[in-house]
Amino acid sequence: MYASPEQFTAGNKASLDALFSIANAQFIAFERLSALNFETTKATFEDSVNQAKALLSVKDAQELLNLSAASAQPALEKVIAYSRNVYEVATQTQAEVTKLAETQAAEMNKTVVSLLDKLTKNAPAGSDVAVAAVKSAMAAANSAYDSFANVVKQATDMAEANVTAATATVVKEAGKKKAA
Repeated sequence: MYASPEQFTAGNKASLDALFSIANAQFIAFERLSALNFETTKATFEDSVNQAKALLSVKDAQELLNLSAASAQPALEKVIAYSRNVYEVATQTQAEVTKLAETQAAEMNKTVVSLLDKLTKNAPAGSDVAVAAVKSAMAAANSAYDSFANVVKQATDMAEANVTAATATVVKEAGKKKAA
C-alpha cells in the first residue's frame, strides 16, 4: 500500500499547522512576558523616584529607619507578584504546548494504526505475528507515555503547591519582621 501525493501533502500541512500553533503559543508567551517586564520596570522606576523623594525629606536617623522598614514589605510583595506572574505565563505556555504535542501524538498514533490495518489486509500469510508485535509495542509505548504524563502532572502540581507554600511563608516571615 503506497501513500498518495495527497496524503503526503495532508501530512505536511498538518505538521506545519502544528509547528505554527506551537510558534504562536511561544510568541504569545513572549508578548505577555514583555508586557509584564515593561510594567514591572515602569512601576519599579516610579517606586524608586518616590523613594528618592522620601529619602530627601528625611530629617533624622529614626525617620530613615522607619522609611526603610516601610518600603521593604511592599518591595518584597512586588517581587513575589512578579515571580508568580512569570510562573503563570510559563505554566500556561507549557500546558498549551503539551496539549498540542499530545494532539499530534494522538493523530500520528491513529495514522500508524490505520496504516497497520491496511498492511494487515494485504500482508502475506504468516506476517500476523509481526503486525501484532508492532501493535503491542505501540500499545506499550502509549501506556508508558500516559504514565509519564501523569507523573509529570503530579510533579507539576506538587511544585506549584510548594511554590505557593514557600511564597506564603516568605510573606508571613517578612510581615513578622516588619511588625517586630
